[in-house]
Amino acid sequence: MKLPTLSVLYLIHLTSLLLILAESTQPPFSCDTSDPRTKSYPFCKTTLPITQRVQDLVSRLTLDEKISQLVNSASPIPRLGIPAYQWWSEALHGVAYSMRVTQGIRFNGTIQSATSFPQVILTAASFDAHLWYRIAQAVGIEARAIYNAGQATGMTFWAPNINIYRDPRWGRGQETPGEDPLVSGEYAVSFVRGIQGDSFEGGKLGQHLQASACCKHFTAYDLDNWKGVKRYVFNAKVSLQDLADTYQPPFQSCIQQGKASGIMCAYNRVNGVPNCADYNLLLKTARGQWGFNGYITSDCDAVAIIHEDQGYAKLPEDAVADVLKAGMDVNCGTYLKKYTKSAVEKRKLPVSEIDRALHNLFSVRMRLGLFEGNPVKQPYGTIGSDKVCSQEHWNLALEAARKGIVLLKNTDKLLPLSKTKTTSLAVIGPNANYAKTLVGNYAGPPCKPVTPLQGLQSYVKDTRFHQGCNGVNCSSAFIAQSVKIAKGADHVVLVMGLDQTQESEDHDRVDLFLPPKQQNLISSIARVAKNPVILVLLSGGPVDISFAKNDQRIGSILWAGYPGEAGGRALAEIIFGDHNPGGRLPVTWYPQSYVNVPMTDMRMRPEPSSSYPGRTYRFYQGPKVFEFGYGLSYSNYTYEILPVKQNKVHIMVESSNPHRYMPVSEIGAEVCEKMKYTVKARVKNHGEMAGKHPMLLFVRRPKMVNGRPVKQLVAFQSVNLNAGERADVEFELRPCEHLSTAKKDGSMVIEEGSYLLSIGDKESEIQVVK
Repeated sequence: MKLPTLSVLYLIHLTSLLLILAESTQPPFSCDTSDPRTKSYPFCKTTLPITQRVQDLVSRLTLDEKISQLVNSASPIPRLGIPAYQWWSEALHGVAYSMRVTQGIRFNGTIQSATSFPQVILTAASFDAHLWYRIAQAVGIEARAIYNAGQATGMTFWAPNINIYRDPRWGRGQETPGEDPLVSGEYAVSFVRGIQGDSFEGGKLGQHLQASACCKHFTAYDLDNWKGVKRYVFNAKVSLQDLADTYQPPFQSCIQQGKASGIMCAYNRVNGVPNCADYNLLLKTARGQWGFNGYITSDCDAVAIIHEDQGYAKLPEDAVADVLKAGMDVNCGTYLKKYTKSAVEKRKLPVSEIDRALHNLFSVRMRLGLFEGNPVKQPYGTIGSDKVCSQEHWNLALEAARKGIVLLKNTDKLLPLSKTKTTSLAVIGPNANYAKTLVGNYAGPPCKPVTPLQGLQSYVKDTRFHQGCNGVNCSSAFIAQSVKIAKGADHVVLVMGLDQTQESEDHDRVDLFLPPKQQNLISSIARVAKNPVILVLLSGGPVDISFAKNDQRIGSILWAGYPGEAGGRALAEIIFGDHNPGGRLPVTWYPQSYVNVPMTDMRMRPEPSSSYPGRTYRFYQGPKVFEFGYGLSYSNYTYEILPVKQNKVHIMVESSNPHRYMPVSEIGAEVCEKMKYTVKARVKNHGEMAGKHPMLLFVRRPKMVNGRPVKQLVAFQSVNLNAGERADVEFELRPCEHLSTAKKDGSMVIEEGSYLLSIGDKESEIQVVK
C-alpha cells in the first residue's frame, strides 16, 4: 500500500482522535430496532434476500451519497441511520494496524493488543494447512471481539497476501506463503475459511461472515522498489503461460475454494494495463470465469496513479471511469470521491456502474451483520474481549513458531543442547532481545512477546548477553566485547539476520548477503568459542549464508523467519530439545550471484540462449544455498511409496485430438473428478524423539521440455510420529490439476507418458494414457 505523507498521516490521526472522542464502546451498526424509521425500510428486513435489501438501499441514495460510499472511509448516511464504515483494516498474521495509521481498528480502549502470530513466510514452512486455518480462525475471533468492544469501524480485513515469492530480494516476500502456487493456493483457502467463519473443509459458511477476507494483490505483483523501479509505475510483462500456472492459481483457489468476500487489485500494470482498470482480469476472469461474489478494492491510491503516475488515463475522470467499468468497487484513497461526479456529468461514466459497485459493497456489509440491529444479538455477537490475547491463542502462536522454524545445519548433532550440562550460555546479536523484530510487518501491538534472549534465559540461569552490533545493519560491530563474552561460555547462540530496515514494503534488497560487519562478527566469535556455535537467523527473505554453511566452527543453523510474539520461547524449546524441529523452507535460497538477474524480469521459465536461469524450484536449475522444501530434524525419517495395483491414469474422454495431450477444458469437471488417484506412502521415524514434520509429494516428467517444470509439488501433509513409529499416509492426486502443464497460449493440458512421483529420495512411476 502506498505510504501516506506525514501531512496526510497527521490529518488522519487528528480526524481519528475526534471520532474516538465522540464514540462509545458500542459497535457501529445500522437498522437499530429502537429507531421507528428502520421498521419501514425493506433494507432492514432480514427475512428478505440480501440482493433485494441492497437494491432497496441503493435506490434510496442520492448521487452524492452514492459517491461517498466508493472510498475506504465511507461516510455516514444519518437520514437512513447508516454509520460511517472503514473498509481498510489489516490482519496479515494477527489483527493489526498499518504504518502508524490504525484505520478500522483501534487499540486504545479496553483492548490494547492482539495475538501476533508468526509472519506468514514462517507459518508456511510448517506446510500444515490445518494450522493455517486455526490461526486465521483465531484472528477472526479476535477481530470480532474488538468490533464488539466498540473499537472497530470496519470488519473487512485486507489479507492474505498470496502473491508468488518470485524473487528473493522482494521486501514483501515475508508476507506471503512462499514461491509455490499450490502452497499459496492452499494457504489462501485455509486462511479465508478460518477468518470468515467457515469450517476447515468449507461449505458451512452460510450467509453470515465472522470477518471478511481479501486476497491480494491481484495480479503478478512482486516488486516494490528495486533500484529506482517502483511498483506504482512498474509494467510487469507476463506470458500467458506464466499467468496460467504461476501467478493466477492462488487467486483462483482463494475465490473458488476459499469463497473470499474480497480481492484487491494491485498497483502495477500487467502487459501495459493497470490491474485496477483491467476488465479482462476483474470482470471476465475473477467474476465471470471464477464466479467471484464479493467486493474489489484498489490498493491505496492505485486509482490516482493510473492518471498521475502511469499516464494510462488522460484525465482523472477517465481513471475513475476505467476502474469502475472494469469491475472495481471501492477506492482506497480519495480519487473516486473527488472525480466520480464530474465523470458522470461528462458522460464518461453511467450511474449504473456506481450502483453495481454499491451492490457489491453493501452486500458484504450485510453479510457481516452490520444491517441487522444491535450486533450483540446477532451471530458472533457474544464474542467478548476475553478472547483477545487469550492463553489459547498464545499457545497457538507458540505452536506455529515451533512448527515453522527450520533446522538448516546440525553437524555432529550439536543440537539439542543438554539442559543439565549447559551451565553457561552466551547470547549475542542485534536480534536477540528486540521484540519488535519478532513480529515482522503488518502487526499490531503483541500481547506477551518473548525474545530469544528471554526464552533462553528460562533454560540457563547463567546467560550472558551482548547485542554485538549497533543494529541489524551493523554499521558498528562490537567484536572485542562479544568475543570476551563468547570465550567464557559453554555454548554460544548468535541471533542475527535481517529486520524491516533491510526488507519491507517499498524496500526491496539489492543483495542476498547479511550486512558485512554482521558476517564478520559471526565468524570472529565462531573462531574463539569453546564449542561450535549456534547461528539463529531472523529474516523473511533468503540469505546467502554459504560462509556459515561451510564453516566447521558453526555447528548448527536455525532459520526462524519473524516468529511472532512466542518466537523466543519456541526457539529456546528447539535449542534445548523440548521440541523437535520439522519446518521446511517454502522458498529457494539462492547464492549471491542470483542478483545478476534483473528483478524486473517476470519470466518463470529459463532461457538458456540468453543465460536467463529461470525462477523458483520449479524452473531454476542453478546452484542453491538451500533448496525449496529443505529442512532437518532431530529425527531421521525414511520414506517408501507403496505399490498400487493400477499405476495408469486414464484420460476418460473420447476425442479426435491427434496430439499426445488433452486440454483440461475438454475433459470437463465431472470427468476430472472421476480421475482422482490415491498415492500411499510409508514413513518411519528412526530417531529417539517424537516429531511432526511435513511430507512433500512432488511430480516430474523425465525430461524438462516444452516449458515443463523441473518438478512440481502436488500434495503435502503433516505427520506426527513417536520415536520408532511408522505410519502410512494417503495423498489425493488430481490429474487435471496436478499433472497438467500450461501451453504458451495459457491453456492447461495433460500430456500422455511417464510421470515420476517422489517423496524424499524415493520415486515411483505412473503412466498417463488416452
